[in-house]
Order: sequence, then structure tokens, then C-alpha cells
Amino acid sequence: MKNEDIFARYSRQIFIEEIGLEGQRKILNSKVLVIGAGGLGSPVIQYLAAAGVGTLGVADFDEVELHNLNRQVIHNEKSVGIYKVKSAELFVKNLNHQVKFVGIEEKINESNAEKIISDFDIIVDGSDNFKTRYLVNDICVKLKKPLVYGSILGFSGQVAIFNYNGSKNLRDIFPEPPFDENLPDCDSLGVLGALPGIVGSMMANLALKIITDLPLQLNQLTLIDTLQWRFQKIDF
Repeated sequence: MKNEDIFARYSRQIFIEEIGLEGQRKILNSKVLVIGAGGLGSPVIQYLAAAGVGTLGVADFDEVELHNLNRQVIHNEKSVGIYKVKSAELFVKNLNHQVKFVGIEEKINESNAEKIISDFDIIVDGSDNFKTRYLVNDICVKLKKPLVYGSILGFSGQVAIFNYNGSKNLRDIFPEPPFDENLPDCDSLGVLGALPGIVGSMMANLALKIITDLPLQLNQLTLIDTLQWRFQKIDF
């Protein structure tokens, strides 16, 4: 892309004093992996692609289902029945064809996590189960990769940055995953469609702040209660 095209496309980011041309170059050269192309992954993918992240990896093994469409906004009715990674790729290419999209149609597990994660600078975890969250956290710690974490349920969400510039990680606040595999999740208790948009946008914002070396509040978990409209920060 020519310099004038870059400026025209990203001018509203470049105009921000704390980002400027240098910050935009960092975004264009960044490599971000988004784990999950569902409720949280959708707004993350949307805003990172729009911002011009140079290489955007998306790992997911599910197909789009009709009930996904109330919140997974990068997919549409024509996406139902196809893999979410393929649907995400079509969305990204239509939004910003300059982004290098790396689709990973695999379930993240012990045998492939390290290999997949090692290729990227920043990991954004939008997975929906504790096993994956803890595995991703542990591999990021091992490989010294910053991790943007988020979770949602009903009207509530959480977001944090782990393992960045020596900061703490998931196990420092929740040492072990819950033993009860029957804990409530979005499939059983539901989620209001706009909630993952709020939390996922916050996650995308944090990823962009990491890329552009902007100030961050570390060792802090933000709790989001959209029913009572309360935001709470917990230091750990």
C-alpha cells in the first residue's frame, strides 16, 4: 500500500498524538493471534483488522450456527454451516484486504498450542472454556508472550492483560481452573448480544495499546456488570 493510501485509511488513528505515524507502523507490522472467532473474537477481529494489524491469526474449529448470530457479528446468515475461520477470513478480506489473514482450523490443545502461539507477538484469548484458557496462559508464560484475556456470561464480563513486561498471569489471580465441568456458561445461561461487543472491543483496545507501547494498568482485572452498569477494578 502506498504511503498516501495508508495515511488516508488510518488518518484518524495517525491524528492521535500518542499514536502518530510511528504507532501506525507498529500496528502494520504486528502479528496478533485471536483464539476463538465467536462472541469475543468477533469484535476483536473486526477492530484489529480495521486498525490495520499486519498479520491476524484466527484459531477456531467450530462451524457457524444460527444461535451464534445474536452476538458473533462478523458472521451472517450465509455463514451458517461453514467454519468460523472461513467466515472470519471473508469478513476480514472485505473489510481490509491488506491484512494478512492466517486461518487455523484447529482446536488449541497440548499438542499444537506452543507451535501455533510461537508465530505471533500478542495473543488475544476469546475462548469459552477453562481448559483452553489455562493452556493458553501457560504457553504464553513459557514463551513470554503478552496475553489479552476476556470472559463473558449473561450481563457480566472480565478483561485483563497477563504476562506483559513481567506482569502477573492468570494463575496469579486464579491458581487453578474450577474442577466442576458443569459450571454455567453461555450455552446454559445465555449472554446478551451487545455484551461481547463491549468486552471484545475493550480487548482489542488493549491489544492495540500493547502494540503501540501506550501506558497500561497491569496486574489488574476489570469486572464489567452491564445489568447494574458497574465497572470494578481488582488489583492482584
